[in-house]
Amino acid sequence: MWLRAMDKGWLAAIAVVGGFGILGLKLLAFFISGSVALLSDALESIVNIAASIMMLVSVRISVMPADTSHQYGHQKVENISAFVEGALILVAGSLIAYTAFSRLFSSVELVDLNLAVGVSFFATACNFGLSWLLSRSAKETGSVALEGDAKHLLSDVASTIGVNAGLLVAGFTGWNILDPLLALAVAVLVGRMGVQLVTEAGNGLMDQAATEEEDRIRRVLEEHRSRFVDYHELKTRRSGNQVFAELHLSVDEALTVGEAHELTDHLEEELQAKLPEVTLTIHVEPTEADEVPE
Repeated sequence: MWLRAMDKGWLAAIAVVGGFGILGLKLLAFFISGSVALLSDALESIVNIAASIMMLVSVRISVMPADTSHQYGHQKVENISAFVEGALILVAGSLIAYTAFSRLFSSVELVDLNLAVGVSFFATACNFGLSWLLSRSAKETGSVALEGDAKHLLSDVASTIGVNAGLLVAGFTGWNILDPLLALAVAVLVGRMGVQLVTEAGNGLMDQAATEEEDRIRRVLEEHRSRFVDYHELKTRRSGNQVFAELHLSVDEALTVGEAHELTDHLEEELQAKLPEVTLTIHVEPTEADEVPE
């Protein structure tokens, strides 16, 4: 897949440059029409740019190899980036709501709506393309930062489509009150997305268990069930696109240290082959021979 060959940093840089272009188009749509709904859409794009810049920095840091100060690598910086991006989205939602409320009591005539909406739809198409590119890359690389930015842009696409559709109705009917009401609807959608992103990123920062990877680890272990007594205390935690796991493995006490070491090496190598994103540490415990199943 060509996306695998594309560096995450380059994708983040493309998102930043694209964000500035999309912001320019949305501001143009606002200046053409004077619509506060289109202004709210442009304000969200400012947050998009700030978030993309943060994503660019975070993905650059996340690919740095482990060192003496960060022995488990730097991947968790992507969770920090996604968390801050969620907070910025909440700020954008608040600004949009404030702007919309002020317009509720001071109606402004909307002009050249068809042209403004056309410009806005073009900006939305560009946003959708960026979102698709980042989403596909996030799946290929397991990047939390890219995934967060992709979701952010996709929600922007959805809200912009709703705003433009509503403005077309306002232009046709003359109901200018729809303009601030649509902006308020955008504020609600943006706020909801911000809460979701903050929650997901916060779970990663709190070392939430990687339940899907735990199930896959168990399946690999069951394939070799005859070579050990049992396993317990399986623990996992996610750090960016990496998962760190540990477990206790009970083996026949008659095994030599070399044999037990060979068994754990075999299990870790097979797991690494099937789940390259997982780093497993096994603690061996001896068990009396009469406890070993036939």
